[in-house]
Amino acid sequence: MYKIGFDNDKYLSMQSSRIKERIAEFGGKLYLEFGGKLFDDYHASRVLPGFLPDSKLQMLLQLKDEAEVVVVISSDDIEKNKIRGDLGITYDVDVFRLIDAFESKGLFVGSVCLTKYTATPKVLAFEEKLKNAGIKTYHHYLIDGYPNNISKIVSDEGYGKNDYIETQRELVVITAPGPGSGKMATCLSQLYHENKRGVKAGYAKFETFPIWNIPLDHPVNIAYEAATADLNDVNMIDPWHLEAYGKATVNYNRDVEIFPVLKATFDKIYGKCPYKSPTDMGVNMAGNCIIDNDAVCEASNNEIIRRYFNAKRNKKRGAKNDSEIYKLELLLTNAHLDVFDRKCVKFAEELSEKTNAPAAAVELPDGTIITGKTSAIMGCLSATILNALKALAQLDDVTLIDPEVIKPIENLKTHHLGAKNPQLHINEILIALAISAVTDDNAKRALAQLDKLKHSEMHCSVMVSTVDEKVLKELGIRLTCNDK
Repeated sequence: MYKIGFDNDKYLSMQSSRIKERIAEFGGKLYLEFGGKLFDDYHASRVLPGFLPDSKLQMLLQLKDEAEVVVVISSDDIEKNKIRGDLGITYDVDVFRLIDAFESKGLFVGSVCLTKYTATPKVLAFEEKLKNAGIKTYHHYLIDGYPNNISKIVSDEGYGKNDYIETQRELVVITAPGPGSGKMATCLSQLYHENKRGVKAGYAKFETFPIWNIPLDHPVNIAYEAATADLNDVNMIDPWHLEAYGKATVNYNRDVEIFPVLKATFDKIYGKCPYKSPTDMGVNMAGNCIIDNDAVCEASNNEIIRRYFNAKRNKKRGAKNDSEIYKLELLLTNAHLDVFDRKCVKFAEELSEKTNAPAAAVELPDGTIITGKTSAIMGCLSATILNALKALAQLDDVTLIDPEVIKPIENLKTHHLGAKNPQLHINEILIALAISAVTDDNAKRALAQLDKLKHSEMHCSVMVSTVDEKVLKELGIRLTCNDK
């Protein structure tokens, strides 16, 4: 059952206030490393029901007069055509998408910084595109001994060789298409250059997960480990914070491991590090905005199970991800979860066993379970969606779509478009339903319920087509499927 567990308005207010405080603490100039996705954070919206996917963007918009954005991309990622898995586009294409999205919302994008810079043909071609678009570009280079050789890094032979990124605003948001782009190194390089110019700028880190002020074994934090199982990130108690303050807070291995380097860098630039722990660096207020812990726990447990099913499916499609699956199995055990704790899984699998055919089930936002089975004219996913719409419209077991509407669609698929299977996908069924709704009141009532499917949980006993998967995502339905 879908229930709001997170106060988004409180989050926007607290988060923007905390960032303003941090700017003031450093005397009016702050480089803010922005982790995660800025305007499409669907993971956060799934595990913190009530958190909107663009919440972080909305928070920044409250500071837009003080903020500018620098987008960072690694030359290595351009050269390797690295792809954002959630969007299916390369990092270099995503840079332009990010710039367009920021500017369309009224945020000022100052420049793009290419890290690990090498002038390969692909990198030069990307720079030419940026130049043609009127976007300033800067180069940061690989430093021998990075990140441990502090004396080399914090010198004219290290950060000193990097371009100084000219910025205009007091809050400089450093973001990137994905992890490993060099955001932290860009921030620290800027601190070095600002200091040489007599400006005492500060650095802070904005990561939503793990949430530092909830327990290490809270489902939200376990769900973050599940989300990064392919990177093998590990949540842990911040030992620096525990030693400095006697308080247990949650961080993750990469920040804990890099903190001695960051501290030594600050010591060398400014003579003293302003932070005693990785947790001190953060400005994340999400933990203070959870208003229904049970709702958040249920949502996070669902996410952990979804991640496991997705990893198993990806392996079936050819991914070399055994270690990711082992990690997710361990997380399921540690969270005391079974895949059947996701209610729709149990109903779909039981119906499949009973009918000896693919079957699906959906848990609607109010907790109602609706199932669907495979037939000659439609797959189990399409049947489940129609059954759910009938239930939401409080219709009896009526025929929503006239067979005379379905026949020409089947004929088009098999005789003209080369399809071997006449069964209709969800988008085709919905088009047929929309056509029927012109003359049939029941179809019209059912079609009007589509928006009520948002936040539903769905499971299919077999792997599904990319067409059906895309439509379900657009409807706001969260799908898992077996790796059959």
